[in-house]
Amino acid sequence: MDNELFMEGMIYTLTDEDGKESEFQLIGKAELDGETYVALFPLEDNEDGAYVILKMGEEEGESVFNSIEDDDEFEKVAAYFDEKLIPEIDYDESEEG
Repeated sequence: MDNELFMEGMIYTLTDEDGKESEFQLIGKAELDGETYVALFPLEDNEDGAYVILKMGEEEGESVFNSIEDDDEFEKVAAYFDEKLIPEIDYDESEEG
């Protein structure tokens, strides 16, 4: 897979199992244990600011995004993205003033 095709900030239109299309912005990409994962931010109906994590795969020679079915695998990838995407808050610094 060409890394230049998956640059942070790019917008992707994905279709779910029901055929509904939604737009997502790529906010992160990681390679863990030989697999590639992406963190995508939904651009519509995302009042809580959550992002989704999908596993990249290949079907018929094309790159596809798939849900992560294994709970342990998902937890490991989610922890990685949480650490990389959510800045740490220094509470001691914010209390000074």
